[in-house]
Amino acid sequence: MKYEDFLNLKYKPASNDLIVMFRITPSKEFSVKEAAIRVAAESSNGTWSDLKVPKHIIKLQAKVFDINKDIIKVAYPVELFEKNNMSQILSSIAGNIFGMKAVKGLRIEDVTWPKSIIKSFKGPKFGIKGVQKIFGIKDRPITATVPKPKVGYYPSEHAKIGFEAWMGGVDLLKDDENLSNQSFNKFDKRLKLCMNMREKAEKLTGEKKNYLINITAETKEMIKRLKMVKDYGNEYVMIDILTTGWAAVQTIRDEAGDAGLAIHAHRAFHAAFDRNPLHGLSMKVLCEIARMQGVDQLHIGAMGKLAGSASEVNDNHTKTSTMGNKETNTMLAQEWYDTKPVLSMCSGGLHPGIVHPLLEMFGTSIGLQLGGGIHSHPGGTRKGAIALRQAIDAYKKGVNVTEYAKTHKELDEAIKKWGVKVYK
Repeated sequence: MKYEDFLNLKYKPASNDLIVMFRITPSKEFSVKEAAIRVAAESSNGTWSDLKVPKHIIKLQAKVFDINKDIIKVAYPVELFEKNNMSQILSSIAGNIFGMKAVKGLRIEDVTWPKSIIKSFKGPKFGIKGVQKIFGIKDRPITATVPKPKVGYYPSEHAKIGFEAWMGGVDLLKDDENLSNQSFNKFDKRLKLCMNMREKAEKLTGEKKNYLINITAETKEMIKRLKMVKDYGNEYVMIDILTTGWAAVQTIRDEAGDAGLAIHAHRAFHAAFDRNPLHGLSMKVLCEIARMQGVDQLHIGAMGKLAGSASEVNDNHTKTSTMGNKETNTMLAQEWYDTKPVLSMCSGGLHPGIVHPLLEMFGTSIGLQLGGGIHSHPGGTRKGAIALRQAIDAYKKGVNVTEYAKTHKELDEAIKKWGVKVYK
């Protein structure tokens, strides 16, 4: 078994192969081809020294079957992977290879997941339609907000901000990624007070309201908190999927499924993987994994304060919220079979003046999460939430947001503060 055995440019991938699109920047002493075959070998069953092995082991070799400048494609026999075990799968295709001396940079751009692997995971319990059913909403985006600043409030302050946002028309109050059970805002007290405020807001508005409370912790503690959320009658839990790890996400999917709770997935830590365009792995791959693991809502970006172009966010949405896609220059083809689509949550520096471009890109079956774009409104949190709903109403009526603002004070004040953004 030699490195050269892992190259076969005539190979046609089998329908059950797992295919990875890599972007390779080879070290100066290696060509792209030389680096590619080392990546394929190290991520399957190769080694740096020559070995004589049985034929059944040779059949499990990964194969570099396409090289186009710095983009290569590698096909992996599905037998290399343990189904329903994302940790093992990623230890293979994203394991030692990032530390190899043959590569200066290595990035997983996309993966085509075979049906047998997709079907081995539960996928979302609710997905887009299930989330919309919770709220009785079909023709507008789900809205959410995070109290700002993200940490520091006492539970009573946190709940009061939530009440004001709910009263202004927001559907979901959300914890931020680094709020869990700190001394100044204990989890159980925050949950109790927010549930009381939610009940009051629902009675006053006649709308369904919910709370994305962050249960992120050690796995057993997350299960404990999940059960507490269920006991209080809330329909959601939130987890930081990357800092908790995929195995923990899978456990929480099982627990949440049994409890009938939807999962909101925060992507905190993602940029450590996807920010460098020449190293790591793309956000769309994280989207794919989260979908298989079974989250119901997932942050995909929104071209606001965070890095990420319109094309990147669009790719994230495609992998998160559609039933499949054809191959492009930036994506491999994927079919999702009966795995439910996940609600794409657009977030990160949003305000009412950014709403229309997002809805033009993705339609209304998405989530819009605004933090400072609600709470920093000149009229305060409730007026900021009203402005968001007014921007959505303008879109539904086919009216330019600036024109609509002429007769809607809250939206007008928001636009005067933040302006209107157009994506190109």
